Amino acid sequence: MLWVELAVVLAAIVIGARLGGLGLGIMGGLGTAVLVFVFGEPPAQPPIDVMLMIAAVVTAAAGLQAAGGMDYLVELATKALRKRPSAITFVAPMVAYVFTLFAGTGHVAYAILPVIAEVARESGVRPERPLAISVIASQQAITASPISAATVALLGLLPGHPSLGVILAVCIPATLVGCGVGAIVASRLGKDLAEDPEYQRRLAEGLVEAPITSGERGMRSVGAAAAEPPPATARAKLSVLIFLIGVLSVVLLGSYPQLRTWHDGATARVLGMADAIEMVMLSVAAILALACGASVEKMANGSVFRAGVQAVIAIFGIAWMGDTFFKGNLDQIQGPLQAAVTARPWLFAIALFAMSILLYSQAATVRSLMPLGVQLGLPASALTGMFPAVNGYFFIPNYPTVVAAINFDRTGTTRIGKLVLNHSFMLPGLAATAGAVAAGLVLGRLLM
Repeated sequence: MLWVELAVVLAAIVIGARLGGLGLGIMGGLGTAVLVFVFGEPPAQPPIDVMLMIAAVVTAAAGLQAAGGMDYLVELATKALRKRPSAITFVAPMVAYVFTLFAGTGHVAYAILPVIAEVARESGVRPERPLAISVIASQQAITASPISAATVALLGLLPGHPSLGVILAVCIPATLVGCGVGAIVASRLGKDLAEDPEYQRRLAEGLVEAPITSGERGMRSVGAAAAEPPPATARAKLSVLIFLIGVLSVVLLGSYPQLRTWHDGATARVLGMADAIEMVMLSVAAILALACGASVEKMANGSVFRAGVQAVIAIFGIAWMGDTFFKGNLDQIQGPLQAAVTARPWLFAIALFAMSILLYSQAATVRSLMPLGVQLGLPASALTGMFPAVNGYFFIPNYPTVVAAINFDRTGTTRIGKLVLNHSFMLPGLAATAGAVAAGLVLGRLLM
């Protein structure tokens, strides 16, 4: 029955991924119902703490967007990209990385992808190169952000309960190394823009205009000065500062348990990190509404909140189904896997990567598979080092940020190949993931 149940789980994942949006969550719920009512498996506990933490973080990020803080960050990112256009293949992924690290969601990359595409084209750089690695960097940063759903999910699962500061000390440099390796690979993708046949065809057919010269760019910038967006308001800048203080507060509370300790008579009690994150991020959202004029209606209707709600439902259904399957069949699964992973621990990183391809979610992958790694006896240092392996959803090129990057590149250099898997993001993504995991395993041994 193990294989029949596994087929049900995989079918729910595949169909949910095709449905998109809430599809993973609702199909996960259906899969859980089949496992329980048809196969008689006892239902696992739904991941309530993870869902509530993600909901709180998403609400704070939605408040930042409603207060104009996201627009201000986009303005800063645009200035950074235009400062060194010839080095955009290396500058753009760092901008995307910082953007996602700060916001806790890779969906903020939508705001800077069109800027990357146009700055690259105007500078004569093949847009495929910075666009591909920037999408990958935005995914890698998820596994380094202290407020991302994936990091929040990992925090409460690791054996020994290492502090958030220790986890970040491993994951931030490891993913930066991975992005650097990926950028080097991306800088060698394809022919130079001037020699690309698809771009030349589009130029000849008038589908895209020729890049402007530096003199023309200067004249255009003078003429377009009046059309520039208005400068960020003081409230928008304040909202960024408030959000940043909230993020730093989460890091401090996670790194120093004494900051969340109180005494109940003679007994010292430590506030759980789930409760701490929920309190801090909901407080940030409240302060943004009160001090920065962030409309609660705009929060609820913003793109950040809508994407976050979909993530919560996806994790609800998929993680619940995964936990129910693994716990119900643990005796049959644990033995063979434990022998393989004990001999070659890196095989678990491949399992994380493969699961992330199916789930299209780092957080759902962590919640579904990391408990199995703990059951197999892998130490926290190894599991933390392998954490960046959950960034595999670039593998099949239909994730929204991947599709957006392809559409923003008017030169046609960012594309999906005839074989589907030979797309622009494959080599930078594999290089970045392998580099991040390798660096993470080394840093995990040294720091944990």
